[in-house]
Amino acid sequence: MLVGITLLSLATVVAATTGPHYWDDHNGMVHLFEWKWSDIADECERFLGPKGYGGVQVSPPNENIIIDTRPWWERYQPVSYKLVTRSGDEDAFRDMVTRCNNVGVRIYVDAIINHMSSTADDGTYGTAGSQAFYSERSWPGVPYTSVDFNSACEITSYQDAANVRNCELVGLADLNQATEWVREKIVEYMNNLIEIGVAGFRIDAAKHMWPEDLEVIYNSLDDLNTDQGFDADSRPFIFQEVIDYGGEAISASEYVDLGKVTEFKYGSELSNCFKGNNDLRWLTNWGEDWGLISSDDAFVFIDNHDTQRSDDVLTYKSSKAYKMAVAFMLAHPFGTPRIMSSFSFDDSDDGPPADSDGNIVSPIINSDDTCGNGWVCEHRWRQIYNMVAFRNAVNGTSVNDWWDNSSNQISFCRGGAGFIAFNLDSWDLQQTLQTCLSAGTYCDVISGSLVDGSCTGKSVTVGSDGTAYIEILTTEEDGVLAIHQNAKL
Repeated sequence: MLVGITLLSLATVVAATTGPHYWDDHNGMVHLFEWKWSDIADECERFLGPKGYGGVQVSPPNENIIIDTRPWWERYQPVSYKLVTRSGDEDAFRDMVTRCNNVGVRIYVDAIINHMSSTADDGTYGTAGSQAFYSERSWPGVPYTSVDFNSACEITSYQDAANVRNCELVGLADLNQATEWVREKIVEYMNNLIEIGVAGFRIDAAKHMWPEDLEVIYNSLDDLNTDQGFDADSRPFIFQEVIDYGGEAISASEYVDLGKVTEFKYGSELSNCFKGNNDLRWLTNWGEDWGLISSDDAFVFIDNHDTQRSDDVLTYKSSKAYKMAVAFMLAHPFGTPRIMSSFSFDDSDDGPPADSDGNIVSPIINSDDTCGNGWVCEHRWRQIYNMVAFRNAVNGTSVNDWWDNSSNQISFCRGGAGFIAFNLDSWDLQQTLQTCLSAGTYCDVISGSLVDGSCTGKSVTVGSDGTAYIEILTTEEDGVLAIHQNAKL
């Protein structure tokens, strides 16, 4: 339980953890799921920094158990807090963090602090050579022993908060964060990462931990490392995985005072709209009116590494609709957005592209900036990275001049800095609309880019009254058109 922390000091910490510490003219986080540290460092320098991305969520960097088939979820089964995984060792991790920070791309760690590994033969090895003794509840690489865990029990009812927080999630040995030793080891691990230069943490399975225990852990973390370009007294950016679709004993509202919270309903509802199951016109009041948590508290995404393996949300496998949904997310000011960058998979357990020895292979960068070698790299799709630039161009503005056709054609402005239109109807959008931009010719950043003073895709001419003829044909590759103040000829 929380002891000895005044309301004043708590308010100071909470206020300092709300922002992701992006550089100016950088925005949007991308989850480079299962990428190697050396490849992320290269990607920060050659692509993410120049394109204005704000940060990268990386896969868990601590030692995990080795499972014969090497599924993606072995990364979520800790064996120790040693920084050795298939993505690289501690030296490679340090190099990545420094190189990314140097080009304005922050690093956020997926922190697995709810549990250790699940059922496996005693003595099973991890990626750093440590062993797990599940039957004894012993992980010598930390070390943890049986006294550091909650009593073994299964989660049987999500209507019972104690059952959800004190029992084992799919058999994963459930740490007791109320004990001083467990807190010390978790804080030691996270502070090591802060010293290296990370900007914050995704807290995996936060729903399965008591908020008062997380509060103690967060308040024990060090300030961010000023040698890595952070302002003095900067606090780690925290975003917590709390799956809350309603109707359960635990709600996202219990965690919003501690940091941002993942809003899973965001991707579910937007996917439903862009799948054609709910008219786009209803998005005119998108946000809290849809039952979402407040914009200031919400960490948002269309899909993540879990949900993309379900049928609930759009993914890269439905590329046209998916690009539209991501474009809406990046164009709309609600929440703090994260973009998914995947590897291709057929089976939900598939791990990342790897060689015959299980070593992760690097993505191949194609001449059109897309990826290959088993990597999808949605963050390199023109329709997505150009919308990151759109988000940077309209930063600080709100939604105005909404238009719809009472069906699935919509448009809106972001102040006087940007305009976007969508067509999900089965007929063409051909309409003169208010763009809120100054007179001139603009490049549509969905169909192309502004390159050397000309548009590689469509162009839009805005009149002196701010209106323009907007056309999105059903035969086009994309159902979106977007222009902004930095894409003007």
